[in-house]
Amino acid sequence: MLYYLFEYFDKTLDIPGTGVFQYITFRSALAFMLSLLLSTIYGKRVINFLRRQQVGETVRELGLAGQNEKAGTPTMGGLIIIFATLIPVLLFARLHNIYIVLLIVTTLWMGTIGFVDDYIKIFKKDKQGLKGIFKVIGQVGLGIIVGAVLYFNPAVTVRTDTGRADIFKTASNSTVIVPAGIEEKSTATTIPFVKNNEFDYAEVLSFMGDGYEKWAWLVFIPVVIFIITAVSNGANLTDGIDGLAAGTSAISVLALGIFTFVSGNIIFSNYLNIMYIPNSGEMTVFISAFVGALIGFLWYNSFPASVFMGDTGSLTIGGIIAVLAIAVRKEILIVLFCGIFLAESASVIIQVSYFKYTKKRFGEGRRIFLMSPLHHHYQKKGYHESKIVTRFWIVAVMLAILSIITLKLR
Repeated sequence: MLYYLFEYFDKTLDIPGTGVFQYITFRSALAFMLSLLLSTIYGKRVINFLRRQQVGETVRELGLAGQNEKAGTPTMGGLIIIFATLIPVLLFARLHNIYIVLLIVTTLWMGTIGFVDDYIKIFKKDKQGLKGIFKVIGQVGLGIIVGAVLYFNPAVTVRTDTGRADIFKTASNSTVIVPAGIEEKSTATTIPFVKNNEFDYAEVLSFMGDGYEKWAWLVFIPVVIFIITAVSNGANLTDGIDGLAAGTSAISVLALGIFTFVSGNIIFSNYLNIMYIPNSGEMTVFISAFVGALIGFLWYNSFPASVFMGDTGSLTIGGIIAVLAIAVRKEILIVLFCGIFLAESASVIIQVSYFKYTKKRFGEGRRIFLMSPLHHHYQKKGYHESKIVTRFWIVAVMLAILSIITLKLR
């Protein structure tokens, strides 16, 4: 909203200094600071409100050290993350930008699913929460919306040929950017570590003959559905000990922030020889607000946690990260910068599959890990959860750096 107000001040009233709101970097900095302040200052009030409403965590007996002490800790803290993200975005982002609209819808959609799940657990005294089938339906519904918008909306375009023309042209002693090539609809994505690293989902249907491109949505939308479902569930599984999900997510989102900034800037994208995605740079404002909210939430979620994010937060975090990655055409890199989510999900899949297999073959179920998800395995081995979280953060930083250097390492 403030973006449009200051745009009016600059272009209509010509008030000096108001043009600074046109810069993504300036608005991103303001969004980060405001979200950080909101989550730290008003987060305490939200926690006190949740405590008064007796919105406390019900702890299952898993035989983990320090587990019983967590009983009664306020949950649904994901509300802090949601509000601290959306308020700065509404103030500083260009709200007509299609990517910002998608991210706002994603935040509210996944936040609602998580909120309903937490509500059922707490107030209906049902430890299972929202039935899994309804969660999946919600995730699939969001995937259909996101996939359809990214595929059919005319504002979602790419330009991969920025190097074919001069980026700069001098006229009347001024330098301007000359558009290179034509913006076009595309289902291309980026393959890391290789040259000529674009892969078009439409190529999967090339066997259909001429005109196969128009059916690319049959591949693209299911891929989007799978990614959103997988990443949101991965974030949910990671939210098991104090500070783990919020910290690793903040690191992953920071890496995504670099991708969105360079992909949405024609100069940087040309220099790095990567896909230029017009208007995607605006997502940097959302990312800055989101990171500020996550860091502010860590103020209260670090060990010993004063509040848990619950499914309200974890499902929202996963959904946002998935949509960001897809929008900036870096979904294949999710296995790197979301490596912690992948490891946590894989540990559960491996554990359950192996248990069922050995029970069928030997008559008794056997386990590979002491407990899954993976962070509980290390708890069972006697590691303090603070040490586990810190080491997982370090691994997340390493994976984020590796993801970033794929911009040049091919």
